[in-house]
Amino acid sequence: MAIIAGVDEVGRGSLMGPVYAAAVILDKKIDKKLLKDSKSLSKNDREKIAKYIKQNSIWSLGKASVKEIEKLNILNASLLAMKRAILKLKRKPKLVLIDGNKTPEIKNYKLKSIIKGDKKIPSVAAASIIAKVSRDKLIKNLSKKFNNYYWETNCGYGTKKHLSAIKKYGITIHHRKTFAPISKLK
Repeated sequence: MAIIAGVDEVGRGSLMGPVYAAAVILDKKIDKKLLKDSKSLSKNDREKIAKYIKQNSIWSLGKASVKEIEKLNILNASLLAMKRAILKLKRKPKLVLIDGNKTPEIKNYKLKSIIKGDKKIPSVAAASIIAKVSRDKLIKNLSKKFNNYYWETNCGYGTKKHLSAIKKYGITIHHRKTFAPISKLK
């Protein structure tokens, strides 16, 4: 049976923090009914399912830093995070299915993009769950030091509370300075 990996990223639209990507090769015995797009699951379900996936799969994470996002742009930084996740897998897949309409460039890998792959392909859904839980954990830890920005509830996205906090307290080292409205505040 061909080894297939699913890949997805999280954090593209956030105003702060790195973008994360996960790559997952599912064990054939895994319960695929549990695997859904991470955005459709509750936080508790995501965390439980992420633990289950990690125990029953080959998986890896890749990320691109805020500096890399600012230098490369968010699309290219997302592709870099995906590439890093794919290359960190302990087994080389025969095929890599990637959520979206673009793939990173990796020599000697067969890559295929699938729009809404996180809703259609179990391994891509699994990758979306691993990436989201992992990034959320980082953002929650950062929010302890930067508690005025409510990152623990908004994950760095441009909510009213987050935007108000940026206006009141300014931008942090974790904010993406090339993203609007932050780029207008510099």
